[in-house]
Amino acid sequence: MNVAIDFAWDDRFLVGHPAMDDTHHEFVELVNAMLGAGEKDFACLLDAFAAHVEAHFASEKTLMDRYGFPARDCHVDEHERVLASVREVRALVADGDVETARALARALADWFPGHTDYMDSALSTWITKKVADGAPVVLRRSMKHS
Repeated sequence: MNVAIDFAWDDRFLVGHPAMDDTHHEFVELVNAMLGAGEKDFACLLDAFAAHVEAHFASEKTLMDRYGFPARDCHVDEHERVLASVREVRALVADGDVETARALARALADWFPGHTDYMDSALSTWITKKVADGAPVVLRRSMKHS
C-alpha cells in the first residue's frame, strides 16, 4: 500500500538567490506531484521532473563555474548521483515499476532540505559575496518553531 506524504513548499527552502529559489520552488512542486500521483500519471510526471532536474542542476553548475565555487566538485557529484537515480528509475517506470519511482520521490523529499540547507545555501552565499561583498538576505514567512 502506498502511503502519500506531503512535501509542500516552505520558506525554509529559500537560499536568497532569486533564480535558485524559483527553481527550488518548482522542484518541490514536481516532487509533491509525484508523491500524490496515480499510477497512470506517474510516468509523465517523472519525465517532467527529469527535464526539470537536468536543467536545475545544469543551471547551478553554470553558477558554480562562473563564480569559482570552492565546493563545486562535491556539489556536482551529489547532483550526478541524483541524476543517475532518476535515469535508472525512469527505465524501471517504462517497464511498469511505479513503486520504485514512488520510493525515489520520497527519497527526494528527504534529500532536498539537507541539500538546500548545506550545499545550495553555501553556493548562494558564495555568489553574493563575490557579486556584492555581502551575504544573501532571506525573508521567511512560514517558519515553524520547534
